Amino acid sequence: MKKILILLIVPLFLNACGDNEEKIAEKAKKIHEKAYTVDSHVDTPMWLTRAGFDYGERHDRSKHRSKLDLPRMKEGGLDGVFFAVFIGQGSRDSVGNQKAKEEAFQIIDSIGSMLKKYPEEMELAVNSKDLKRIADDGKKAIFLGMENGYPIGNDLSLVEKYYESGIRYITLVHSWNNDICDSANDSLEHNGITEFGKEVVAKMNELGIMIDVSHASDKSFEDIIGLSRAPIIASHSCSRAICDNPRNLSDDMLLKLKENGGVIQMCILSAYVKTPEANPERDSAKAAVRAKHGNYYELDDDAKHAFLTDWFQLDVDFPAKLATVSDVVDHIDHMVSVCGVDHVGIGTDFDGGGGVADCYDVSEMGNITLELVKRGYSEKDIVKIWGGNLMRVFGEVEEVAKV
Repeated sequence: MKKILILLIVPLFLNACGDNEEKIAEKAKKIHEKAYTVDSHVDTPMWLTRAGFDYGERHDRSKHRSKLDLPRMKEGGLDGVFFAVFIGQGSRDSVGNQKAKEEAFQIIDSIGSMLKKYPEEMELAVNSKDLKRIADDGKKAIFLGMENGYPIGNDLSLVEKYYESGIRYITLVHSWNNDICDSANDSLEHNGITEFGKEVVAKMNELGIMIDVSHASDKSFEDIIGLSRAPIIASHSCSRAICDNPRNLSDDMLLKLKENGGVIQMCILSAYVKTPEANPERDSAKAAVRAKHGNYYELDDDAKHAFLTDWFQLDVDFPAKLATVSDVVDHIDHMVSVCGVDHVGIGTDFDGGGGVADCYDVSEMGNITLELVKRGYSEKDIVKIWGGNLMRVFGEVEEVAKV
């Protein structure tokens, strides 16, 4: 009799579970559609300068390495995105600085050309109110950020020129030290921010450009947060307590960010989300590609294409085990517990290495919302995480610039 009872109960339990999962999925879908969603960091502009790439066309991710385009942006329910004008580190002299400046404006021009091609679909966003306005018009908001202050060189006047071109945040440093501050991944050179870097911070506050501390060393972070009159951002970083990587923010840094009123935008680059499993064959193959081609950032266009062909082949020959959306939300949970839900957002780093197993490209952004709902986050909090917090900081940066 007991066996029969159990057999009757199990199907009812499974049906109840199925119904509950459907309700959660429907709830997540409605919240995702309602929220004004923005991704604070993608490197898609690197594709725009390559022949044959059209942002308005859908790219099959099994055949193409890009993670973001207009059709998939629509599929993923993403209303706005910060395109990173990324310039890799070259020589820190007059020749290198001039080349970096020219490349930065070329990328900005390529984004402008894309926007001109699809005026009914996308619009350049230049202030904190634009996300909602553009989304309500049925378009996608394209913001500009600059990743790496290297194109500023040592010419302070360029900060204003980049602002006039649409740049609304500057990641002060990248993987190597520059003339502004030390990087989290380089040797100690300046012991934080330089005297010139202090001028850059002041000028960004004056103009209303968000200061981005992703990639900055711990000492640079401390200096910058102490100098800025406005809240700062980390446009694509994770929790160091969950994944011990110098690119991630420690709990102490998260608390200082909270005091500053800033926001950390959760990065979904797998190696920053979860410590990679040892893969010596892949590591050796990477080293071989670098040895074969040299410094990617100093190559011409044809040589860069050859480098990337070999680099992308590594994912086929030596696939890495990717983190998951659950791992991503583990970071969000921890950061919220440390600095509060008002100081956490999302910056995927798509096309710059970002992408986890079940949020591999922009079309799967809704999976993050689904996991947040599963973990009990309210609609109000999810709306904050998906863009409300970042736009709040942006607005406060604009207000400081008026003073």
